[in-house]
Amino acid sequence: MGRGPRALEDLGLNMMGSGGFSWQGRRVLVTGHTGFKGSWLCEMLLDRGAALSGLALPPETTPALFDQLGLARRMDHATLDIRDAGAVAARVRDVAPQIVLHLAAQPLVRRSYREPVATWATNVMGTAHLLEALTRLESPIAVVVVTTDKVYDNREWVHAYRETDRLGGHDPYSASKAGTELVAQSWRKSFGGGAHGLRIATARAGNVIGGGDWSEDRILPDLMRALAAGRALSLRNPHAVRPWQHVLDPLAGYLTLAERLATSPDAQWQDGFNFGPEAVDLRTVRDLVETALGHWPGRWVDASDPAAVHEAGRLALTIDKARATLGWAPRWGFETAVSETVSWYRGLHDGQDAKALTRAQIAAHQAKTGAA
Repeated sequence: MGRGPRALEDLGLNMMGSGGFSWQGRRVLVTGHTGFKGSWLCEMLLDRGAALSGLALPPETTPALFDQLGLARRMDHATLDIRDAGAVAARVRDVAPQIVLHLAAQPLVRRSYREPVATWATNVMGTAHLLEALTRLESPIAVVVVTTDKVYDNREWVHAYRETDRLGGHDPYSASKAGTELVAQSWRKSFGGGAHGLRIATARAGNVIGGGDWSEDRILPDLMRALAAGRALSLRNPHAVRPWQHVLDPLAGYLTLAERLATSPDAQWQDGFNFGPEAVDLRTVRDLVETALGHWPGRWVDASDPAAVHEAGRLALTIDKARATLGWAPRWGFETAVSETVSWYRGLHDGQDAKALTRAQIAAHQAKTGAA
């Protein structure tokens, strides 16, 4: 396993985490490493010198950021279905991880209506399979289970959701992710804590954007495809309000949380944490698209459909807990998040290298000390 031909110092990246924590040589397992967020996370961990392993299905999209970054040859890469308990157990035994970041999921709301049972099997039972396999190692392992802002019982409230608010979910995706939270909570209470048990936290991020997302039914990937093809984007829900944030912000939060779990058995880290934007950066889908079009001109049309499947009209997270206890805060505000995202796609469209674009943005994000 290698980290590629260039030295980490070439880009000025930092192998140290917060508070002097070092990722160098740590055995880290990322599930869902072939996905959009997983690929960005793997690039960050490789830059920090982690002994990195992955567990995931093959990339679903063509292109895929995982392939564009050449990650298969730069880490211990294995493809398997997290619904296969035996395969998961064997992989966990082989890796014997010290830190686990669990991102493997069926992450799409509209697909969950088409494939509800598969969504529940992946998101809930897949998480149970992973935690059961980790329990059998009988060693102190830091585990960050990534869920979503949609785990909350959405009342379409004006106020932002706190970690103590009621969990729930209307669509199969949201409900299954709330179920994932309950699985993590159950394992934490039954098998976690202490010097030798699992140390489990959950991370609830807002709507992430960033270069290299080629998924279906996501606003900016759909817009980037439309712009590259010279056609208008059809928006099905332009007035919906979401907590938009660049992918690097919540990922930095996940790593900070993992560091706390790895270095301390304190119960305060073994809990749920929101990672979202500042309140001022809550914007509508229309705002997102029109801001993006300011960086890459094009057009959109309103394709709202009252008969469409239910999607939440307003989502917002409070990040007070992560700010106060982890010292985490988003570094890139809405305008920067959108401009960096469009810059990545437009750079790729103009012939630039995906890995160079990705690593340059990681370095710029690490160098930033506050939101902008």
